[in-house]
Order: sequence, then C-alpha cells, then structure tokens
Amino acid sequence: MFGTVARMRVKPGGDAMLMAWSRALMGKAIPGRISSTVYRSTEDPQVVWLSVVFESEEAYRANAASPEQHRRWQQMRSVLEADPEWFDGHVLMHGTPGDTWQAK
Repeated sequence: MFGTVARMRVKPGGDAMLMAWSRALMGKAIPGRISSTVYRSTEDPQVVWLSVVFESEEAYRANAASPEQHRRWQQMRSVLEADPEWFDGHVLMHGTPGDTWQAK
C-alpha cells in the first residue's frame, strides 16, 4: 500500500466548498484507492489534513498522472491559500476496528 498526507490551508469562506468536494469524491470509484480521510486542526480551523491510501505506489502514481485527478486538483486548489504540503510514503499499517489489520 502507498499513500499521501497533505497539509492544506483553506481560504476564508472556502471550507463549505472543500467539504462538498470531499464528500462527492468519497463516493467516487478511483482505481486503486482504498481510503480517504479529511481532518480539521483543533488549533487553526483553516488548516486541514487529507490522508489517502492506495493499493500500490503504481496505482497512486497512475491516479496522480490522470486527467481526472488534474481536474479534481484544480477544484481543490481553488479554495486553498497555497499549494498543500505533500508527504508521500509506503503504508506500514492500515485498518479499522474489527478489520484484520493490514501490515506491510
């Protein structure tokens, strides 16, 4: 498994649009995507983190290079103050309570 974590700062008033976009994306089938999670900072409500897990680095890179992802990126970027900080890496463990934990 492979994924990314992004730290983003949302423009004032852009929060509703980012959340609507995120909700729509959660229901969309993206090849290789296993999960997505959006967090809001308790210290600064304009800061959000996005975590996305893919089944492989190849699936992650294919999604990143796709025209569909480029369109999604443009929508997301329009409500951000600056480009996100991205942190890519191999997933060492992923799961939810009751699941069998998947470890690399």
